[in-house]
Amino acid sequence: MRRLAAPAPTFAHRLAQALALALASALVLAALLGAAPAAAVDVRAVTVARGLQHPWGLAFLPAGRMLVTERPGRMRIVEADGRLGAPLAGLPAVDAGGQGGLLDVVLDPRFADNRLVYWSYTEAAPEGGNRTAVARGRLEEGRLTDVQVIFRQRPAVSGSHHFGSRLVFGRDGRLFVTLGDRFSRMADAQTLDNHLGKIVRIEPDGRVPADNPFVGRAGALPEIWSYGHRNVQGAALHPTTGALWTHDHGPQGGDELNLTQRGGNHGWPVITHGRNYGLGTRIGEGTERADVVAPLRHWVPVSVAPSGMAFVTGERYPEWRGSLLIGTLRAQVLLRLSLEGERVVGEQTLLSGLNARIRDVRLGPDGWIYLLTDERDGRILRLER
Repeated sequence: MRRLAAPAPTFAHRLAQALALALASALVLAALLGAAPAAAVDVRAVTVARGLQHPWGLAFLPAGRMLVTERPGRMRIVEADGRLGAPLAGLPAVDAGGQGGLLDVVLDPRFADNRLVYWSYTEAAPEGGNRTAVARGRLEEGRLTDVQVIFRQRPAVSGSHHFGSRLVFGRDGRLFVTLGDRFSRMADAQTLDNHLGKIVRIEPDGRVPADNPFVGRAGALPEIWSYGHRNVQGAALHPTTGALWTHDHGPQGGDELNLTQRGGNHGWPVITHGRNYGLGTRIGEGTERADVVAPLRHWVPVSVAPSGMAFVTGERYPEWRGSLLIGTLRAQVLLRLSLEGERVVGEQTLLSGLNARIRDVRLGPDGWIYLLTDERDGRILRLER
């Protein structure tokens, strides 16, 4: 707006302007979120373990122990007192570099009986390039045995970006695997003849479930559950409905929280709130379309770079029960989203002084929230009150 000529503002006038601007910003933020967040809860991040090199995924073992992946290609057991075990033997070769390496890890739902562990990682492809793969093995003393690769993303692509990859077991025992578009192949996220920019659903041994949405469809890979994703690094089952919730990295803005739909097109790169890096120009044809699943929440104009996600249940944080926690890499904070059903009604920023990339967020069997920081001297943190 053009400024009219006026005498130099007084200190009181400048102060009033600053207060008005702060109030306006707060009102805009409240309007975007739909509601103000709940009253703050005092929490502190307590270091449980450190000395992990770029930890990526966390799973909970019996007796308070934890299984942690390090992106360079190591998996360790962390004792309840924080001591780091030696790297487990038996892992297949990991093609670590850029965003690739050893990624997520989960336990089989029947781990107490079969001792099976599943992990995602980047592997070099014999034909050239690399890809996201999923393997499983039996956890023995100091090693993994009976290791099998149960899934390989197709096609392999040369590059070091956008591998996904979170692993989540559905309530029916099928395994969801989130996959990236590999950055250079974003248009493939809209076609069904490849795994790029997809979420796939497989049996625990890698077979295709007969009720997957594209089974029997000509030209479609039968593992695909949903498509139109960019780089999904957060996934969790809703504790009441059992539905798969995910979040996706946007480019320059456009990060999304999604209720992932069976057979659904989630838009990338045709329908997105993201913009081209640096230029800020529009990507695709718009921000909504009738046949595209709309996100529950998106972040603009800059990305928070979400990674890791967990719903809050139990008695440790009664004021937060039913909330969704999301770690962030770029913003280096923990976000708490207040929910009413499938609607986001508030957002709270936590741990703003942490100054570390939050890679994973998990609710432990003891009811505490655990975080992984993606650093050379990475930590496992517990959120205590």
